[in-house]
Amino acid sequence: MDKYGLIGYPLGHSFSISYFNQKFIDEGIDAQYENFEIQTIEALLEVLSSNPNLKGLNVTIPYKQKVISYLDTLSPEARAIGAVNVIRVEHEGSRTILKGYNSDVIGFTQSIEPMLEKWHKKALILGTGGASKAVDYGLKALGLETVFVSRFQRPGTILYKDVTPEIVKEYNVIVNCTPCGMYPHTDECPDLPYEAMDSHTILYDLIYNPDETLFMKKGALRGANTKNGLEMLLLQAFASWEFWNGSSSGHTAHQSTSRE
Repeated sequence: MDKYGLIGYPLGHSFSISYFNQKFIDEGIDAQYENFEIQTIEALLEVLSSNPNLKGLNVTIPYKQKVISYLDTLSPEARAIGAVNVIRVEHEGSRTILKGYNSDVIGFTQSIEPMLEKWHKKALILGTGGASKAVDYGLKALGLETVFVSRFQRPGTILYKDVTPEIVKEYNVIVNCTPCGMYPHTDECPDLPYEAMDSHTILYDLIYNPDETLFMKKGALRGANTKNGLEMLLLQAFASWEFWNGSSSGHTAHQSTSRE
């Protein structure tokens, strides 16, 4: 039986384990998905050695950057973003070969692209964590200019207090990459001039619990087009499966490693 899994710490409720195990049942695939809660990245080696039938891993906090030093190859996207959340595990004789990918950028790009109109040229990215780097990469790939917004003074970012109504009119795609508004803190939202939003504004929230965050609600009241992160999560899962199972000559896996 093939095995797949998730590494991270701590691992509470995992979307991936329920999604993939249900997929295996529904499609009659002889495979199993497990959570590997490891307290240090060094424990990855033990996960690999004790699971010789492992074909792929997802990677979550806090190991998306730390895992890179253990990998044999990186896709161009993962290298540019500096984070990996999918690992393809290949076995060549006694050697285990690990190939790193980033499915965040694929999930996000495919999810937001249908929302974009010709007047969407500039975007604000709320937050500066790992997910925000994938969002930045994706938006630039779609031809948008981007600016990061942070609570802290950092190079190349602006503060929330600097986001004026005029900026919201110009940067009319706003992506929330922070946990602000996530359950149970559903009465919180990023501090923005929502009154400047209108039908030309897109508010995209990576959060999917609750379905509609206060950030989305306040924008929708002004006519903004809103979307949560659930579709991105599903598209990421599709991309993970492609990375794990695309043959070496298959499109998804091959294109992502062929520039090594």
